[in-house]
Amino acid sequence: MPPAHPFDDDKLKEECGIFGVVGVADAANFVALGLHALQHRGQEAGGIVVHDSDAGFNSARRFGYVRDNFTSHKVMETLPGPIGIGHVRYSTAGTKGATAIRDVQPFFGEFAMGGAAIAHNGNITNADSLRKELIERGSIFQSSSDSECIIHLMARSMQRNIPDRMEDALRRVEGAFSVVAMTRTKLIGVRDPLGVRPLVLGKLGDGYALSSETCALDIVGAEFVREIKPGEMVVITEKGVESHFPFRPAKSRFCIFEHVYFSRPDSILGGRSVYETRENIGRELAKENPVEADLVCPVPDSGTPAAIGYSLESGIPYAMGIIRNQYMGRTFIEPTEQIRNMGVRLKLNVNRALIRGKRVILVDDSVVRGTTSRKIKEMILDAGAAEVHFRIASPPTAWPCFYGVDTPQREKLLAATMSEDEMRDHLGVDSLKFISLDGLYRAVGEAKGRDPSAPAYCDACFSGEYPVEPADMLDKGFKMKTAAE
Repeated sequence: MPPAHPFDDDKLKEECGIFGVVGVADAANFVALGLHALQHRGQEAGGIVVHDSDAGFNSARRFGYVRDNFTSHKVMETLPGPIGIGHVRYSTAGTKGATAIRDVQPFFGEFAMGGAAIAHNGNITNADSLRKELIERGSIFQSSSDSECIIHLMARSMQRNIPDRMEDALRRVEGAFSVVAMTRTKLIGVRDPLGVRPLVLGKLGDGYALSSETCALDIVGAEFVREIKPGEMVVITEKGVESHFPFRPAKSRFCIFEHVYFSRPDSILGGRSVYETRENIGRELAKENPVEADLVCPVPDSGTPAAIGYSLESGIPYAMGIIRNQYMGRTFIEPTEQIRNMGVRLKLNVNRALIRGKRVILVDDSVVRGTTSRKIKEMILDAGAAEVHFRIASPPTAWPCFYGVDTPQREKLLAATMSEDEMRDHLGVDSLKFISLDGLYRAVGEAKGRDPSAPAYCDACFSGEYPVEPADMLDKGFKMKTAAE
């Protein structure tokens, strides 16, 4: 199996997206559509599990895009039933490569009271210790995924029904989890007490849907009802929705990077349009970091709303100085070394006639390793730009995420080893400025900025302040932020 993103390895990647429906005809078709809308959250593999009263539980798991695997009649006719869940993933926790089909979710377990399947978005920060304990007690794992721990914990629970067993299991789990699960008749949704990862509820005719984002409700024609609350479990049948809160209450710490990059701009988070929030980020960025220039250009596509906001606030014209090849796809070709060296030119091309002789502001969502930023700068200068100024719609990413995001080791993060001026010189640009953490908080609706004593969001990738101690990583030698930092 070739690398899934050989030309896009300089972005933080959301680990997965989850979707489920109950009370509809041909649930698998709705799940496939929902997963297609969530494809940006995971582009390496996907899976669907359904149940039918005659055919029982059936599943399909595949590498690649949803459109390439879950649109043919040959596959979909093997997935009958009125209830189903699905998952799209990047591989972070777990192995990568051709042998990793066993890591593709949803995971299924057969219990005394019937079967159940789960799909998990997030990351279990104590998975290593849980796995060790479970193996010592006789569990046999089929995958290397942290999410499989939930199934084994459910199997060892003494509770009498599957929702109660799931509660029992999730009380042992640390970290971030939004879970969509199913039994023969029930669709279950759960968020961890901090609500780090998103999960929303929709009404679909006489049935219901659960999804990582509202954009997937839109594609299936479901009406958005509400967000599942942090620490909430909902159990949904054709009769309706039952809700309760099985975990100890905690202050919400939703992932702020969902607003910056992960979620689709046409989704709604916390009652706010993601697009409008990103435009607000661009406006804040312009207020904090003005510069004289001729054009504001986004690094497509993730920098576009922020670039529009920067242009509107600064009065500098917005222009599509970089054009994205919409048809390259991550399974483009098996890249030779020569083609790999062409890098981002396969994905992005400069609008030379527009750029030549201009002072250009490039707006991007983040800088991770900096490799892509350097290549884009070179392309802009090769096209004849007079100056290149980078404006970044997030604070410097200096710390890895342990809650369901594919992040490089800390020493590979540019902001972890360099000051802002050093990064500017490393990238070779005329100026480099990031939005401040307070500015980002203002853009997402916190008028007073960030309260350091009680942050409203998880911003650990910027601040180094982790709301849940990453136990497994500490055991492996990870060093937490010190007072001096």
